[in-house]
Amino acid sequence: MVHLASVPNDAAAKRGSIAEGLEAIKLGEQAEDEVTASVYGSRFAAQELPQHEMPDQEMPKEVAYRLIRDDLALDGNPMLNLASFVTTYMEDEVEKLMAEALPKNFIDYEEYPQTAEIQNRCVSMIARMFNAPTHSEDENAMGTSTVGSSEAIMLGVLSMKRRWQNKRKAGGKDYSKPNMVMNSAVQVCWEKAARYFEVEERYSYCTEDRYVIDPEEAVDLVDENTIGICAIIGTTYTGEYEDVKAINDLLVEKDIDCPIHVDAASGGFVAPFVVPELSWDFRLEKVVSINVSGHKYGLVYPGVGWVVWRSPEFLPKELVFNINYLGADQASFTLNFSKGASQVIGQYYQMIRLGKRGYRAIMMNLTRTADYLAANLKQLGFIVMSKSKGQGLPLVAFRLDPKKGHHYDEFAVAHQLRERGWVVPAYTMAPHSEKLKMMRVVVREDFTRARCDTLVKDFKLALETLGEMDKQQVEKHKQHVKKNTAHGKSKSHHPHYNKEKHSLQGKHGKSHPVC
Repeated sequence: MVHLASVPNDAAAKRGSIAEGLEAIKLGEQAEDEVTASVYGSRFAAQELPQHEMPDQEMPKEVAYRLIRDDLALDGNPMLNLASFVTTYMEDEVEKLMAEALPKNFIDYEEYPQTAEIQNRCVSMIARMFNAPTHSEDENAMGTSTVGSSEAIMLGVLSMKRRWQNKRKAGGKDYSKPNMVMNSAVQVCWEKAARYFEVEERYSYCTEDRYVIDPEEAVDLVDENTIGICAIIGTTYTGEYEDVKAINDLLVEKDIDCPIHVDAASGGFVAPFVVPELSWDFRLEKVVSINVSGHKYGLVYPGVGWVVWRSPEFLPKELVFNINYLGADQASFTLNFSKGASQVIGQYYQMIRLGKRGYRAIMMNLTRTADYLAANLKQLGFIVMSKSKGQGLPLVAFRLDPKKGHHYDEFAVAHQLRERGWVVPAYTMAPHSEKLKMMRVVVREDFTRARCDTLVKDFKLALETLGEMDKQQVEKHKQHVKKNTAHGKSKSHHPHYNKEKHSLQGKHGKSHPVC
């Protein structure tokens, strides 16, 4: 998701100095065109980096590069960020390919026809991976690349809503009150899609011991105004696979005409290789569309997602625009238009470079590492909430055992790990799960057994440190982190949007996990 930044007013912009009055200190004049042998000997190193106003004059490219690079050094290390599913490692060869494609505008099919063809190859491979029907001339699955699963989900919701509206109009029925059924543990993009496209959200709520959708409850929520059911292959909290087949079978058994969209953002590149026997995709007749993130377990850097429809029946024609752009006719169904081609090319590289065997080897290794970490965390006294042995994503969700009466919580443990460089987030679970707190480690491609052992050692040290602190010290430290650190509190969030009450987080205190 994109951070909504507040633009400081002039008075706030002038308060940028760390110490009051520092702006009055004169460090001496330098000649306007003085040349030095070092970036740090230039006049720019003695000046504040521009923050609010574009500078009047240029600076040398070497200086701009170094100063921005130094500024970015304050970011965390992506390889130690265990909060995110997003890929942090790709081979040098594909990085070179992607860099060479940076100037290409993906949407310009006339100028870059082979790039468009590469997207089509990816769509075909992914559709077949999801068992799209391809056995007769009457069957014609289709799909497109997106900038991520959020856009893909928006397109899926739009197509379900429009198809429902068309059926209602044809029957002379009211079409003003669409609704959609989903688990309360959905990623925030589902809330956004419902809000932006004016669809009522109907939730199957999590409980204290169930963190996925209840198939019977979900089907019972369906009525004549339901545009579809969202089922998740790999929830963001615990990584569990929801029982898509049970939902499908209940809809068939009760003869209910309601489609299923599968959100396979995280699990779409995992389940086919780790549990190929699991029925969740186009093998089920009610599944009409599936999204997947290429930049998660598709093993591509951020910026690519995919959505596939079972057939043209489920993508209404009026949503697709035929456009003559830059000299070529093209069919377009997207919320974006111009975008870079690099990530699509990166996805194609990964699929032909690794093949099914390569993806399977990586996903099985990640599953083994996740199980190993889970076993170690159990030994440390944590309660593991996620599934093992490939029955969910390669992640570990866990919480402190309330029976042990700790005077600290999961957020305090997360703060301690952060001091050692690790980003291991703590969350408040979805509503109706008794405000459970939990932590989550996402096991990505570059998270090896050796690094896992280091993490376990730091967990032990964190628990020992917190055990030696009293409750007052722990609370004081938490408030310090929340108030003063860059990762504890956003410095540019607009106060107008504080304390909203329309989202699950605003209503129930649910934390939205990083994806």
